[in-house]
Amino acid sequence: MIRKPGLRARVTAGFAVGALGVSTVMGALSYQLTERFLLAQREDSAVRAVSLDAAIVASGLDADSPDALTALSTLNTGADRRAFLRREGRWFSAQVDTANTADEIPDGLVRLADQGEPGIQRVRVDGVPAMVIAVPLGDGTSLYEVDFMRELDRSLKVLALVLTLVAIGTAGAGALLGSYAARRVLRPLTSVANAASEIAAGDHSARLDPAAEPELARLTTSFNLMVDQLSRRMERDRRFAADVSHELRSPLQTLSAAASVLARRRAHLDPRTATAAALLTEEVERFQALVTDLIELSRSDQAADRASVDVPALARRLCRARGLGVNLVSVAPGSDAIWQVDRRRFEQILVNLIDNAQRHGGGAVAVRLGGRRLIGYYVEVDDEGPGVSPADRESIFDRFVRGRTAGARGDSEGTGLGLSLVAQHVQAHGGLVHVTDRPGGGARFRIDLPRVAS
Repeated sequence: MIRKPGLRARVTAGFAVGALGVSTVMGALSYQLTERFLLAQREDSAVRAVSLDAAIVASGLDADSPDALTALSTLNTGADRRAFLRREGRWFSAQVDTANTADEIPDGLVRLADQGEPGIQRVRVDGVPAMVIAVPLGDGTSLYEVDFMRELDRSLKVLALVLTLVAIGTAGAGALLGSYAARRVLRPLTSVANAASEIAAGDHSARLDPAAEPELARLTTSFNLMVDQLSRRMERDRRFAADVSHELRSPLQTLSAAASVLARRRAHLDPRTATAAALLTEEVERFQALVTDLIELSRSDQAADRASVDVPALARRLCRARGLGVNLVSVAPGSDAIWQVDRRRFEQILVNLIDNAQRHGGGAVAVRLGGRRLIGYYVEVDDEGPGVSPADRESIFDRFVRGRTAGARGDSEGTGLGLSLVAQHVQAHGGLVHVTDRPGGGARFRIDLPRVAS
């Protein structure tokens, strides 16, 4: 799919094309006017020279025994002119190398001279532009001169080259001017984009200065008002989630204590009651984990508190605590072991991804770590489940990548909040998340964290 060029590129291209168009039109007009002027001057000088030569030839032919070659030999035509005499249907020339040149004289011009009318016509002789002038001398005799325009042709070619270079230079200057104008015009929009990026990264204090661009005062005011309302709503949602989570903790602790009592007495219960007690204990544990996630989610707007963390050791410890082999964790060659991350948030990321793979993906099969401080880090968690089905792709993508908990079938299984929390923690680090099919079957959850400046 061809990516549509940005607004700055289109503005720059518009200036460049406009400048090229204007310079091309002006260059073409300048070339045509100059060509007409030079050709008119050359034609006038050629006509005057031929008129003088015609008088000389006519004087030579008035002798008692006129000889055409003798009359032509008295002419000084130079290197760029060739003289021919047509007398009684025969051609005469004083130059020995002009036999083929006479064949280039247009027949129409010859007929015109035979009728007693002078004429002039531009032709190309051996690829060189030339001007043929015919002057009738009477008694079926006409003088023809071929005036080669080599110097004029070279001058016009140089002029065309110069005008072409000027057009190209003008287009380049137009592109530079367009780029400068685009930056100036789009600077307010860049400020809006930067503020929006800061807000998306968790800095809800970012605002636009209405006085910076008076023409966009209405836009900046509306933007700031929108951010204020969004911040208040998010604060209310976080406060609500935190209040509900704290309120649920007390009854959950009571339920957990009661469930633990039932679990210890499971051997004394009948099979149906023992099964119910086991289900109750499991659901209470999941409910406690859910409340913990809610509390974490209510604090997800806080900036990441980066510190040096031995991530491979942390990942192995978490796998060991869940009964998984530490050989699941692999580190790419040349990668750093110590990462600059928020330990609490990053531990929650690994816990939720591994638990998600264990509960809903058929089991975790790989936890890959890699990256360097000045390049960026990545984490990949693979499971051996059925992969990401087409029916669940959108809902999983929505929960994991966009950090939303509302969705379709997967939410009822308990994966929505955990993946949303992962997305929130990754966003606090300024990173990106992806979910795809794992080659060979299963799903792959990947986290990319940006480089950390030294």
